[in-house]
Amino acid sequence: MKLRFQLAFFTAIRTVLNTSHRMAYPFLGVFARGLGVDITTISLVVSSRAVVGMFAPFVSSVSDQRGRRFGMLAGITIFTLAVGLVAWFPSLLTLAMALILAMLGKYLFDPAMQAYLGDRVPYERRGLALSVTEMGWSLAFIAGIPLTGLLIARFGWAAPFPLLTALGFGMFAIIWWMIPREDPHHTAAANPWSNFRIVLTNRTALAGISIALWASAANEMVNLIFGVWLEDRFALKIAALGAASAIIGISELSGEGLVALFTDRLGKPRALALGLIASAVSSLALPFLGRSEVGALVGLFFFYITFEFVMVSHVPMMTEILPGARATLMSFNITGHSIGRGIGALLAIFVYQSFGFPVVAGLAMVFNLFGLLALWRMSK
Repeated sequence: MKLRFQLAFFTAIRTVLNTSHRMAYPFLGVFARGLGVDITTISLVVSSRAVVGMFAPFVSSVSDQRGRRFGMLAGITIFTLAVGLVAWFPSLLTLAMALILAMLGKYLFDPAMQAYLGDRVPYERRGLALSVTEMGWSLAFIAGIPLTGLLIARFGWAAPFPLLTALGFGMFAIIWWMIPREDPHHTAAANPWSNFRIVLTNRTALAGISIALWASAANEMVNLIFGVWLEDRFALKIAALGAASAIIGISELSGEGLVALFTDRLGKPRALALGLIASAVSSLALPFLGRSEVGALVGLFFFYITFEFVMVSHVPMMTEILPGARATLMSFNITGHSIGRGIGALLAIFVYQSFGFPVVAGLAMVFNLFGLLALWRMSK
């Protein structure tokens, strides 16, 4: 099958995976009320999935040993079982298990898919190819989150999970049919530990992973709070929160489009530096723009467009640092994202309740500047 059709299928699959991942954020308060727990409890449940990222290299590196197809199929299988738990037995326990296992499935699928494309697409065009698949991140907010909002509003907090389960079976069938068993573009690694050592002793790789950590910490500070902030400040209801999520998704789609247009031309490091600076500025502007409902949505638009530009410029740069351990490095990159999200999630609720949203936004700015420093160290 031609690569452009595979890119379209990958984007659709990632839209489903990312909808499951992202729907916790705008509906954090809704899930808490539906389960009869306070928002601190549900935020701890959401942040607990960040722990899975610590172990991402141990599971994701399977794609370097067993092949990219195996990694993608394994990821989708775990995801389907995870969301099926809540579909059949909705409770706080099954939700916590589902969030953790679905994250594990995503951590298997994403590096395998990125490595599959890294094996086939020349570096000078890789920013364009990977930016297409990253549209699954923004499409989750444009289409997936509004749909889940409608389902939740009509049928209750657990309503999206049966649909996600059915889609999981469909995604497995697509990958089974679309990706050939034999892969002449990839030679299986004999020993995963040697790939771990290669990554962990490479200064450039570690600096690149730290960029993922700081940028994700900055994003999670706002990501976990924006739904609560909009509810508290402007009394937005479930449907309005879904619409706000769609606006954020459009901003992220715009960021991915900018990457497709400019990152390959500017060069990945230069584009990443510009993105980190813009993301820091947009973080600082959020409290000032958030004095009105429209201003808050405009501020969130710019915050997410700059973050998405950072993330999507970062991925193709990372795929070329260690080509012989590509999937392993991308899994460690996911670990960096996960640690960053864990830092942001643990700080966000406490900082918001103790000091307010301006301090949340200020910390997001500081984390972006740390990412810029890591990029500078990476280039030395």
